[in-house]
Amino acid sequence: MNRIQISKILNDPVYGFITLNKGILLNIVDHPYFQRLGRIKQLGLTYLVYPGAHHTRFHHAIGAAHLMEQAVQTLKDNGILISNDEKTAVILAILLHDIGHGPFSHALENSFVTGISHEEISKFFMNSLNHAFGGDLALAIEIFEDKYPKRFLHDLVSSQLDMDRLDYLKRDSFFTGVSEGVVSNQRIIKMFSVVNDEIVIKEKGIYSIEKFIVARRLMYWQVYLHKTVLSAEFLLAKILERARELLNNGSNLFTVPTLKYFITKSITNDNISQVEFLNNFSKIDDYDVLTCIKVWTEDSDKVISKLSEMLVNRNLLKVKISTNKFTDEEMEKTLKFNQKALGFNNEEMKYFVFQKEMENNAYDPRKDKIKILFNDGSLKDITKASDNLNISALSKAVKKYYLFAPNF
Repeated sequence: MNRIQISKILNDPVYGFITLNKGILLNIVDHPYFQRLGRIKQLGLTYLVYPGAHHTRFHHAIGAAHLMEQAVQTLKDNGILISNDEKTAVILAILLHDIGHGPFSHALENSFVTGISHEEISKFFMNSLNHAFGGDLALAIEIFEDKYPKRFLHDLVSSQLDMDRLDYLKRDSFFTGVSEGVVSNQRIIKMFSVVNDEIVIKEKGIYSIEKFIVARRLMYWQVYLHKTVLSAEFLLAKILERARELLNNGSNLFTVPTLKYFITKSITNDNISQVEFLNNFSKIDDYDVLTCIKVWTEDSDKVISKLSEMLVNRNLLKVKISTNKFTDEEMEKTLKFNQKALGFNNEEMKYFVFQKEMENNAYDPRKDKIKILFNDGSLKDITKASDNLNISALSKAVKKYYLFAPNF
């Protein structure tokens, strides 16, 4: 007698057992497009600083979908009308929100395509899956693109307090061991309500939101924008930049077919062929890039072999940080100092000595706001509602400049 599978249970290290019911959700998870996310690290090369950070986009997507189910149930318990079709659609939207990420996630976001964000690529995938599953994702796509009348559903997928952020803060904190990122997801979700078609937070949840914003700031500067993480990720981008230059100049540099497609082509919004693009993008993952880099450590081109060897052996670029842009004189002095040791010409030294700037604010009141619902029915932005002066300060953007070089 054949047993009918009605659900699949996953044991998640962060939330425990997560149930995926049979139907479109389970079909999507089992699809090769989604399974590819298990071969893409959530935090790119962050494991070079925090050795436990080997979790993947697959983990994150499943976790965010789990939180979405809890959020929808909370809203329904509060009297908000959400149909079963809408519930399935909004879970699908968050499940697929990151399916457009390429190898090493954000680290290489601009290395394969120009002017096309991972969110736009996610739409390509969703449209393809919608066609494959006979239109079952149509409502999910409407919600994802913020075209559905109930706009609060889109808030749950993409806003400053969405299920994406709630999951990645807790998950990244867990796998890196950085406890400052721990947020009370359950408490925040239980405080959800809807006013004027927007997700708002009940007054008694204000301290949990304060903690959430502070946690975001700490995680960004301590993990996501950690100087050594940035050093590794920019080094990785420089390796692919050199590979592109060599291949475009006729080199027979070893490259796996899927990676070669993206390195040798200049893909933009103007010339993209979605069918051809997805066929190649759906096959590329972290392993393709790492395989090439390991081979390139012994390539005859001294620049790419040196860069690749540095990354493989974790001999990363040193970093100087400043609140002001480094001057041309400082850049030239650093270049000349390292040029003597490396022996490369000025053109080749651009791969080893360069400057970058990074900007972050934990909460941006110029975008969709996090609003607090007071008991008298009034609404206030979190920066106005909070008596914590730090919250207003955290809404201001902080910019830092980074100078990378083998030595100083």
